[in-house]
Amino acid sequence: MVEWSDSERSAIAGVWGKLNVGDIGPQALGRVLIVYPWTQRYFGTFGDLSSAAAILGNPKVANHGKTVLGALDKAVKNLDDIKATYSQLSQLHCDKLNVDPDNFRLLADCLTIVVATALGAGFNPSIQATWQKFLSVVVAALSSRYF
Repeated sequence: MVEWSDSERSAIAGVWGKLNVGDIGPQALGRVLIVYPWTQRYFGTFGDLSSAAAILGNPKVANHGKTVLGALDKAVKNLDDIKATYSQLSQLHCDKLNVDPDNFRLLADCLTIVVATALGAGFNPSIQATWQKFLSVVVAALSSRYF
């Protein structure tokens, strides 16, 4: 179990409160699909993913990016039990979707970049460290069924 200080809780809530899920989610997922093209294999039903422009303009990518960030909202609201919060989602990705768990880390890294770009100077090193700690806990929870 992870211990969160009051300042960490505040930082996570502060970052989350500034994000527009409709923008950030599609950008983060799109960046993963562009930078790590092998991740596209999980999105075979999404249509044209042949170029960065196609990926960033793909409505299915955008919708799934919003879904992913919607799921992240559950972690923000359940900081004290993220593993249990993601138990079913971890099982789905492991047993049914067969997603390589390292892809969760790749998405977290891309999400951090997109958040840093969106927040600029407001995403200082202290805030970034807390955000990355939070995402590390989320990645571990999503990967828990694999091990």
